[in-house]
Amino acid sequence: MKSNDIKYVFVIDAGTQSIRAALIDLKGNIIDIEKTPVSPYYSDKPGFAEQDPEYLWDKLCETTKRLISNTSINLKQIQGVSITTQRGTVVNLDKDGKPLRPAIIWLDQRKAKLEKWPKGFVKIGLQVINMYESLAHAIKDGESNWIRQNQPKIWEKTYKYVFLSAFFNHRLVGKFVDSLGSTVGYMPFDYKKQRWSKPNAINSKLFPVEMEKLVDLVKPSELLGKITKKATEQTGIPEGLPLIAAAADKACEVLGSGCITPEIACLSYGTTATVETVNNKYIEVVKFFPSYPSAIPDHFNTEVMIYRGYWMINWFKKEFGHKEVELAKETGKTPEELFDEMIKDIPPGSMGLTLQPYWSPGIKKPGVEAKGAVIGFGDVHTRAHLYRAILEGLTYALKEGTLQTQKRTGIKIEKLRVSGGGSQSDDVLQMTADIFDIPVEKPNTYETSALGAAINCVVGLKLYPDFKTAIDNMCRIGETYMPNSKNRDIYSKIYLKVYKKMYKQLKPIYQDIRDITNYPLKEL
Repeated sequence: MKSNDIKYVFVIDAGTQSIRAALIDLKGNIIDIEKTPVSPYYSDKPGFAEQDPEYLWDKLCETTKRLISNTSINLKQIQGVSITTQRGTVVNLDKDGKPLRPAIIWLDQRKAKLEKWPKGFVKIGLQVINMYESLAHAIKDGESNWIRQNQPKIWEKTYKYVFLSAFFNHRLVGKFVDSLGSTVGYMPFDYKKQRWSKPNAINSKLFPVEMEKLVDLVKPSELLGKITKKATEQTGIPEGLPLIAAAADKACEVLGSGCITPEIACLSYGTTATVETVNNKYIEVVKFFPSYPSAIPDHFNTEVMIYRGYWMINWFKKEFGHKEVELAKETGKTPEELFDEMIKDIPPGSMGLTLQPYWSPGIKKPGVEAKGAVIGFGDVHTRAHLYRAILEGLTYALKEGTLQTQKRTGIKIEKLRVSGGGSQSDDVLQMTADIFDIPVEKPNTYETSALGAAINCVVGLKLYPDFKTAIDNMCRIGETYMPNSKNRDIYSKIYLKVYKKMYKQLKPIYQDIRDITNYPLKEL
């Protein structure tokens, strides 16, 4: 094939830590990529996490312009554009698409007040089925509820209340529109029917956003619009190119890892660690907690989330990793690479040191009373043992979520695909294979969320007839990690005899701690 006959798609991946822009061909090869670090948020008050949407847009434009400027390909070979973004970040816009206040980033921890719903018999009923506190938790976490209560004039002026993805879409195509696959957060959204909730539905009671403030939704791989002249001037992306709907970053990671059926689970070793599977029917792995829209139209992603996830690696680095942080500056290695070297001689099981990673309160399982725990300390243990115990504890938690998913779907998970920052460590991937006792496959590219968005784009443009064909052509496995039988047996015993018993045994103590300290605050 002549070089001028090769086709490419332009992908934007706007994550929490950086914004990436990539040109990807129909074989899934990343031809050119540019990355711009971003400041995730600023905080004017404890627990607040906000960022100026214009700052994020400027960083996006800076990144796309640099890619267009540096690439050697003929821009006429670019067939279309897709964008994937961080989940749950919300923006209030006026009629012209101008932000009315800073975006509230998904890491924000502010709390709204409980209002008039639920009350009476509804409240009693929810308490009987042990759901009231979970719903109260969701109401207080709803960003729109806080804005209505604390900034009523802003809410009154709000023409559209949108996710970050829709803000970018409006800048690119001049329309208030978003992908169903990006609709993950505290919104009046019906996850089972994949549409905005009707006025009397429970999610509309939890998050009473007026229907006129919500944007139009299209399915992944459908057309959002075409790049406008103004957007071209700002981004450098050729005018008139179709913008094809993709999905949120987690959903795109799953697709870009080649997961299309529930026999393969996708582990995301990111700031939030998750295990997800793709299904053609709606299944709640944890009752009353939804499956999210997949990057594949009319499909659902089950998800079990470890909220702090690989944030705990950064926590360890900050609290215990000063030596490695300084050494990294001298050697050119990352602190994480040095941590991996530090635990080379630490045996599986960390000599009995076992960690349960409930560093943030849960909603249902674990419950709101949960605390993180590390047990089994002895005089032989060092910070290296603690680091390995963190990795093992996170993996135990993901295994628990995977087994729960398997039980709810009735489909055996035969292999794992991995993505996210932790997937770059051979030690982590081998540990995962040993703890799960199934093969772990590492995609040949780290940029799985960008690749997932590219797959949405090529299917939407009819460059491939369906998702299976696109995945067969664009997704490849780099390395496979098989379980080590000796390590597997050690991990199996610790998981069953120690880890699985920890929460049940410690739950009454966690509750006592909560009663004494009032943390987390109880819902009245």
